[in-house]
Amino acid sequence: MYQITRRLAPTPFFFSPFRDLELFDRAFFTPQTTSFKTDVTDKGDFYLVETDLPGFAREDIKLSLVGDILTVKAEKSNETEEKDDDGRVIRRERSLGSYSRSFDVGEVDTESIKAKYENGVLTLTLPKKQELKPEERLLEIE
Repeated sequence: MYQITRRLAPTPFFFSPFRDLELFDRAFFTPQTTSFKTDVTDKGDFYLVETDLPGFAREDIKLSLVGDILTVKAEKSNETEEKDDDGRVIRRERSLGSYSRSFDVGEVDTESIKAKYENGVLTLTLPKKQELKPEERLLEIE
């Protein structure tokens, strides 16, 4: 919001009545982030991660696990741009590019992670690791 209301200091050499309009346009139509909105819910035996990825095809979403870090990456290409009869882009308001988000899954049984993508929402089910109870041993006294 700060970028929308911020005004540039006036310069004595150049005056543009459209400067604020241009800043407003950039603030709304230029992507400002490379991540996406995510909800994480503790369901007792597992974590439920729901991520909004509207407009992505299932093939555009990649999940990778390196050590205890799970990364969700989604990439939009410009193949679906709106074009006029000559094939030139008239206006682009939909953001294109690569988006990613990483999560620490140290408390998760990574072998049992399940993922589902439906209606623009990626749902991950992350089962918690089972706590190993220490085994009781009797020691002999010498």
